[in-house]
Amino acid sequence: MIQHPQGPAQSATPAASLRPAELADPAEVGNPEPEATRRDAGSTESSQANRHWWDRNADEYQSEHGSFLGDDRFVWGPEGLDETEARLLGPAESLKGMDVLEIGAGAAQCSRWLAAQGAHPVALDLSHRQLQHALRIEGETPSDVAPSLVEADAGALPFRADSFDLACSAYGAVPFVADPVQVFAEVHRVLRPGGRWVFSVTHPIRWAFPDEPGPEGLSISASYFDRTPYVEQDEQGRAVYVEHHRTIGDRVRDVVASGFRLVDLVEPEWPAWNSQEWGGWSPLRGSLIPGTAIFVCERD
Repeated sequence: MIQHPQGPAQSATPAASLRPAELADPAEVGNPEPEATRRDAGSTESSQANRHWWDRNADEYQSEHGSFLGDDRFVWGPEGLDETEARLLGPAESLKGMDVLEIGAGAAQCSRWLAAQGAHPVALDLSHRQLQHALRIEGETPSDVAPSLVEADAGALPFRADSFDLACSAYGAVPFVADPVQVFAEVHRVLRPGGRWVFSVTHPIRWAFPDEPGPEGLSISASYFDRTPYVEQDEQGRAVYVEHHRTIGDRVRDVVASGFRLVDLVEPEWPAWNSQEWGGWSPLRGSLIPGTAIFVCERD
């Protein structure tokens, strides 16, 4: 079941809407294409816009990327770096019995992999629709152990302090929040001393290039130092999607400001076997510039 903790960033959802069978396409009749712009967007606007965006687009996202993500695979990004080989959370055998929080879990594929290693994962996401896909996957391929599902905002984690041994996020939540320090501070709060926090995001250098997979995406078109958020907005100027840019230095400072120690920064290279294109991620661009940055942090 999807749990709905009460709190300032969360409202209750009728239990009847939690059935995985209710995965009909959301109504999008008559909605014009949003306008893409760069402008300020605060925490509340970003959270609301992205919750609705992922609810509207979860079906298409899982249909397009589900085969690459798998049902119980832990992939750190479009390059296809797999936690089975990367071991950024630690050796797979060390995960048994660990309490793990996955933030921005989507359909909880990573959490299902963690559960298969003997961990006790909690998959948290802002989007109700994404978590419904987690229920769908569990219904289609039942497992002996399944992650707990929680719908909540990453900036207000509904857990007691010192609840988890590990926390992770593969392209979840962090790129979409206006105040990453608030999220990191919440992760720090719920981790036990010695806990590890590993998260992946779009590599910050990508913000200087067009979001194109071909040669046109190899010429710098914007300042790397422009932190103005990318916003898609409707005809009334209301944000319907928001993504926030932080430089590498910003990310490091945010990690340290939240009380973590950065122990590794991984920039996966594009592997020869991966021929897929995901928007601006492609074999051409991946062979020349990094597309993903993975921050490995520890709480002392």
